[in-house]
Amino acid sequence: MPISAVKLDATATDVTVTEDQVVIVLADGRELAAPLAWFPRLADATPDQRRNWRLIGRGHGIHWPDVDEDISVASPIEDFDAPFPQSRP
Repeated sequence: MPISAVKLDATATDVTVTEDQVVIVLADGRELAAPLAWFPRLADATPDQRRNWRLIGRGHGIHWPDVDEDISVASPIEDFDAPFPQSRP
């Protein structure tokens, strides 16, 4: 009996910004979460500004017009591979 392959679709369908993270829901049901601290403009935004977003690039990016912030859906994935900054004395 053949096994069906799962088709991954990394386009965003929904976004939520909480007090400490940005959560992106993908079309295939996966959710990406990244620390809000990674996005300083969103971290400094009001709750209303954080809720005012729109998808761009057919769901490959998200735009917050009130704070002029754009992030790509791939950004949180790529950032997990980035080295953590070293603290300075």
